[in-house]
Amino acid sequence: MKRRTVGFLFFAIVAGAAPPADFAAALAEGRFLLNARLRFESVEQTNLRDADALTLRTRLGFTPAPFHGWTFLLEAENITAAAGDRYSQSGLNPGGTGRAVVADPEITELNQATVAYSLGKTKSTLGRQRLVLDNARFVGDVGWRQNMQTFDAFVVQDKTLNQTTLTYAYLDRINRVFGRQHPQGYWKSASHLLNASYAGLPGCTLTGSAYLLDFRAPAYSANSCVTYGASLVGDTAVAAGLKFAYRAEFATQSDYGSSALNYSAGYTALEAGLIAKPGSLTLGHEVLGSGSNTGFKTPLATLHAFNGWADLFLATPAAGLRDSYLRGTATLPGALALTLVQHWYEADRTGINLGTEFNAMVTRKFGSNFTGTVKYADFRRDSQTVPNVKKIWVQIELTY
Repeated sequence: MKRRTVGFLFFAIVAGAAPPADFAAALAEGRFLLNARLRFESVEQTNLRDADALTLRTRLGFTPAPFHGWTFLLEAENITAAAGDRYSQSGLNPGGTGRAVVADPEITELNQATVAYSLGKTKSTLGRQRLVLDNARFVGDVGWRQNMQTFDAFVVQDKTLNQTTLTYAYLDRINRVFGRQHPQGYWKSASHLLNASYAGLPGCTLTGSAYLLDFRAPAYSANSCVTYGASLVGDTAVAAGLKFAYRAEFATQSDYGSSALNYSAGYTALEAGLIAKPGSLTLGHEVLGSGSNTGFKTPLATLHAFNGWADLFLATPAAGLRDSYLRGTATLPGALALTLVQHWYEADRTGINLGTEFNAMVTRKFGSNFTGTVKYADFRRDSQTVPNVKKIWVQIELTY
């Protein structure tokens, strides 16, 4: 049996072997899935007391062996904290009042529960599931937080056409990182996602998307929007062992569905860089525009991966945001991987300097199951509209 681990989910695939004779055999040949992540996060933020969060996230799941095209997944999750009132759990714990937020609440919940059927190169999945499209800028699982974002959804993905991936999803509910007890812990939804990606062009991938997001409750209906976008991503060799990589992405957005807003805004992302075996260097510029005093919205994104790890711009400012950044990666002695990023932020509509941010991260794998991470973010403001923020993370993660 050959095993392949993808994040914290993996399936045992028996090459050339007959499928289980019955479902009882599929259960007997199934796999238990375990992921555990111990993390310390420290936050210093202007006008708030410091926060220190020591949390343990544990996920335990089970998936039977594939059975006549059917696959199943059941996964539970628990997050516990030592001294949970040393940080604000997004307002859920009165003892954390006045402290900086660390959005890792103490919870026990069903993380994923899916049934899927594959016919040829088409797979349909129903249930609570993780969903990541493209680079997660518009739809992602917010994997950095201890409680990741999942979707109660029906998803169809088809790869019948050569080098083409077509994805459609209907989202009935968004299970957000704050947990079900939070007023914004889940959103009722009647949203449609369409994504088409073609990798048959020389050295690049072309993707088009339409995301029609409709959130039904007044508390969060302002996040309803429709976004149409396209991206071109690729790389090409420029010398022996050296590649030029690029990304160009454009989108337009307006109010939709239950939204009471009336606006339209644009999005642009441009990246260019060099990649070699010792590391990479990338220069990028991202613009989230503004219209009618409303910033471009990305409510389902893996937001921590964009606009700095200090998480100052999880919601786009009303005047929009320009983020210019320089990112470098390097392979260091001792099997260490280093990432450094410098950001410069401005308001898109006014051009006012908002601040700068420095990010640094070192990771190292220990065998095939453990990964250690040390991470740092330092945002220094140029505008009184945002606070100064420093964050430090130290974590170890087990995936089995």
